[in-house]
Amino acid sequence: MYHPTTRALTVLQLLQTHGRLSGSDLAQRLGVDGRTLRRYISRLEDIGIPITAERGRYGAYMLVAGFKLPPMMFTNDEALALSVGLLAARSMGLGDGVAAIASAQAKLERVMPSSVKAQPRALSETVSLDLASGVPIGDGNTLAILSRAAHAYHRVHMRYLTPQNIASERDFDAYGLAWRAGRWYVIGWCHLRRGLRSFRLDRVQHVRALDIPFERPKNFDAAAHLNFSIATVPRAFMVEVLLHTDLQTAVTELYASIGLFDVCDDGILLRARTDSIDWFARQLARLPCSFEVRHPPQLRVAVHAHAKRLLVISAR
Repeated sequence: MYHPTTRALTVLQLLQTHGRLSGSDLAQRLGVDGRTLRRYISRLEDIGIPITAERGRYGAYMLVAGFKLPPMMFTNDEALALSVGLLAARSMGLGDGVAAIASAQAKLERVMPSSVKAQPRALSETVSLDLASGVPIGDGNTLAILSRAAHAYHRVHMRYLTPQNIASERDFDAYGLAWRAGRWYVIGWCHLRRGLRSFRLDRVQHVRALDIPFERPKNFDAAAHLNFSIATVPRAFMVEVLLHTDLQTAVTELYASIGLFDVCDDGILLRARTDSIDWFARQLARLPCSFEVRHPPQLRVAVHAHAKRLLVISAR
């Protein structure tokens, strides 16, 4: 549980970062009620922090102009979160190799109190994250430019290298970014193809922001669209399998991007595409639930053949 002084300092950090926040917004971010928030504000004022409060329905709290925070201080939990974040960044192909990660870690250690200073180094030397090996995204500015453009709803111009090593250029409205299976993707509206598209960041050769605004669809889910687009890529075989289980189990056991999952009266209907019937049979064979192959017939044969191979192996 956070100490009241820690929460009061969190109020200070939030006001320094955002400049102006309403009382309800501050209370929601801290997970407290309005009365408790006012006690934190009073605690800050008691130690000489100049806070201005606007009254009324649209009132807000803000720091007096020109006030600067003291040097950064981190709790044990905050140091842990930052350290794990640095490990994840290294695994996800961010930064200029390990140099940027090491530099960030050194800077954090310089401003940490001695009681938590050893935390980042201990984690970096002893903890491994089971993330797919990240593909480096080349120019580290690519992710930064695209994320800023998505946040500001500003179009970009992008030079992209296709899987066939053909370079193409296009204007693009970045709706969001996602990381999947070791690669970063940007998802949005491609003005060259006039449709929603997903692009791998490691194939983006150059990107620059344009001073052209765009509107993003309401509640757009970049990760969900990426999974949908991967699941519906045209492949050699169309598959339809009825899984006798619930939706959560089906998605957890098979992962979302394998296909489209529809809830029906008898369970979950999985529709997918694959280039390898044998591979798909192996995926079904490891399920903890029963299933019914509806299409294609070749998949039913492949499942039976795989079951026979397992019986032979287990009998040895």
